Amino acid sequence: MKLMTSGASPFVRKVRVMIAEAGLTGRIAEVEVATTPMGPSRDLIAVNPLGKIPALVRDDGPTLYDSRVICRFIDSLSDHDFYPQSRLWDILVLEATADGILDAAVLMVYEARFRDENQRSQAWLDGQWAKTRSRSGGRRIWPGRSTRARSRWAALWAISTSGTARATGGMAVRIWRPGSTALRSARR
Repeated sequence: MKLMTSGASPFVRKVRVMIAEAGLTGRIAEVEVATTPMGPSRDLIAVNPLGKIPALVRDDGPTLYDSRVICRFIDSLSDHDFYPQSRLWDILVLEATADGILDAAVLMVYEARFRDENQRSQAWLDGQWAKTRSRSGGRRIWPGRSTRARSRWAALWAISTSGTARATGGMAVRIWRPGSTALRSARR
């Protein structure tokens, strides 16, 4: 199998963490592609009609794309049960929340990187930035009753942004799990 990647993508990092946690690092080769929203790689379009990363080219089936789909597939190849049936809906909501935060952060970077300065909207940027912050009034925004109940995904999706990241138009994403080597594996 081949994972089509681009170094800057937080969604690629998410899949890398899942691959490492599932113990499948040696089974999936990475292929780096140079791609942008306005000019996707031809190699990428050949395997994913949306031209988006990550995309997992399988040896025995169609290419999978979207990090959520790829993570579920990786889970099916491992015995770790990252999506236990007893907590499935809580875990899927947690994953959707984390992906929404990542989407907002990526859109802020795109606004700064791909729009002319006179076309940028500070109100739109502020709206995206607000999605990366908790609006819970100090209450826990993650589903579940406790850290133990949230299990692996709660720890895997500890995502933060920093003032420095906002000022530079970048983002800081920390994905970790206590006792795990996945964070080191996800950074490249």
